Amino acid sequence: MADPSSYRPEPGQIPDSPGVYKFRDEHRRVIYVGKAKSLRQRLASYFQDIAGLHPRTATMVTTAASVEWTVVSTEVEALQLEYSWIKEFDPRFNVKYRDDKSYPSLAVTMNEQFPRVQVMRGPKKKGVRYFGPYGHAWAIRETVDLMLRVFPVRTCSAGVFKRSAQIGRPCLLGYIGKCSAPCVGRVTPEEHRELAEDFCDFMAGRTGTYLTRLEQRMHEAAEEMEYEKAARLRDDMGALRRAMEKNAVVLADATDADLIAVAEDELEAAVQIFHVRGGRVRGQRGWVTDKVEAVDTAGLVEHALQQLYGEEKGEAVPKEVLVPVLPEDTGTLGQWLAGRRGSNVSLRVPQRGDKKALMETVHRNAQQSLALHKTKRASDLTTRSRALEEIAEALELDGAPLRIECFDISHLQGDDVVASMVVFEDGLARKSEYRRFQIKSFEGQDDVRSMHEVVSRRFRRYLQEKLKTGEWSPEDAQDAGDVESAVGVVGAADDDGRPKRFAYPPQLVVVDGGQPQVAAAKRALEELGIDDVAVCGLAKRLEEVWLPGEDDPVVLPRTSEGLYLLQRVRDEAHRFAIQYQRNKRGKRLKSGPLDEVPGLGESRKQALVKHFGSVKKLRQATIDQICEVPGIGRKTAETVAAALAQAPPAGPAVNTATGEIMEDEAPAPAGAASERGTEQ
Repeated sequence: MADPSSYRPEPGQIPDSPGVYKFRDEHRRVIYVGKAKSLRQRLASYFQDIAGLHPRTATMVTTAASVEWTVVSTEVEALQLEYSWIKEFDPRFNVKYRDDKSYPSLAVTMNEQFPRVQVMRGPKKKGVRYFGPYGHAWAIRETVDLMLRVFPVRTCSAGVFKRSAQIGRPCLLGYIGKCSAPCVGRVTPEEHRELAEDFCDFMAGRTGTYLTRLEQRMHEAAEEMEYEKAARLRDDMGALRRAMEKNAVVLADATDADLIAVAEDELEAAVQIFHVRGGRVRGQRGWVTDKVEAVDTAGLVEHALQQLYGEEKGEAVPKEVLVPVLPEDTGTLGQWLAGRRGSNVSLRVPQRGDKKALMETVHRNAQQSLALHKTKRASDLTTRSRALEEIAEALELDGAPLRIECFDISHLQGDDVVASMVVFEDGLARKSEYRRFQIKSFEGQDDVRSMHEVVSRRFRRYLQEKLKTGEWSPEDAQDAGDVESAVGVVGAADDDGRPKRFAYPPQLVVVDGGQPQVAAAKRALEELGIDDVAVCGLAKRLEEVWLPGEDDPVVLPRTSEGLYLLQRVRDEAHRFAIQYQRNKRGKRLKSGPLDEVPGLGESRKQALVKHFGSVKKLRQATIDQICEVPGIGRKTAETVAAALAQAPPAGPAVNTATGEIMEDEAPAPAGAASERGTEQ
């Protein structure tokens, strides 16, 4: 634990101007990022008597070992830089909201020639119009099903669309009138795009004009005695009204606004957001967070605004943002929001009327979300804590293994030998820390030797990181010369503050296997002089836990939470290794003679196959004919011809469904055209 006075800046060093500051720990990792109107006043508040600080702030300043700052010209720039640094460094003492679920949105791909309506999750893409997010995917599909009657926009995937175009027949939706069938030319690209734009306008809340137009057309059809057309328009109006009823009017003035409510206790907070467009609730989402820093409700609101709008631009930022409490620096946040939107944004607390009533509804949702989260987490924490305690007791560890790393080897009869490393922290998978290895020191099948290599490489990198930060020197080891040569020469310290790939040591290493694999992992650690990391193995056959140097395994009860956690860790390592090995083998099987041509990139390979139709026809072409392909010079053409002449011809393609031999007429993908086959 560091003394804050040991790294306190000298008086007069800190400028009295806006800026952003970073606290770093002894390993140069950024642990906290903050902003201030006056860096001098804000940083001085951290270096007062520790007894007067908030407990969370006291923990942060005693964990830190240095502080640095960056001066900016305006407070808006400070807000932007703070958001960027929190995303980049992921500091452990900053409040970071996490979604309690992945919310689906209704998306219209206006960036395609024929826009498609679909359900989308994840990050937003450029050129796609989004509506929502919604609480459930089925709610989107019900709305879309009603609206396709009036706006028959394409909803099929690219594969279905392409196949329908090839065979000249639309899919079922085209036959029943819920798709305008642009795949077979029933409408032009321009007409289909106009349908998609009308769909977007209606979803955006501009419903009155369109319904009035439909009603007028219905009356005109009735006057002209086109009763079938009038009846169809009447039904269309009914479908649109039913779609509108799914989002009841909550604000009578057709407001576009986001309402943000916060529910909190001493340890955690939940945020709920209602997205209101055209006076109707178009979407809802929720976040939860641990209060790892000393933050009040206003601070939680500010963090929520940063995360909600940090990546948004234009109409995604509404004209009005309603919050339960105004953040400390409302003016700066208002300017920042206006910059994201491109026009003024009203940031305020609703005082009366419909907006205040709706805010109370949002707050009730936040309270329910926090209560549900605490119920789930309490159960999870209890189980995980018991599992870690059982492992520590069974393996006679000094404390609970808060970080567990598991290694597994995977291959197919000695080919494509790879290894995986998965990480569990506090009993939960930490997928950003997963790593994959290719076995480099030998060829063939030897799981014990492979395990020794992988564990050595992982902990050699760990020692390199310690050497950079000055935490370790080769003289600390018993055999300094051997360890120094094993670790290698390392350059100057990298002080960018980003989390390093192998910087954190585990308390427990688990290997997939029995005594031989455990002995190999232990030997690798001993060769590097590491004696503070426990090792065990979990054998699949009887689920026995093996320890180094022990003739008999440790047998955990079948109902043990500790055994269940070790199984989860082992199975995850096995899954990750198998996935990597299959991907690697798949790439090798798909390689073809064009992949062996030096200097021939993917674009020119595709150009060659597209020009000739297949590798078989390219093999029959002359050098002059190959030179006709754009971007292919004579020297490259000669190299391609020589490579194809040396490569053995591919066998005939076989339809595995019928057993018939197919002619090689269809264009084959570059790199895969020379090899065909199926893998069971």
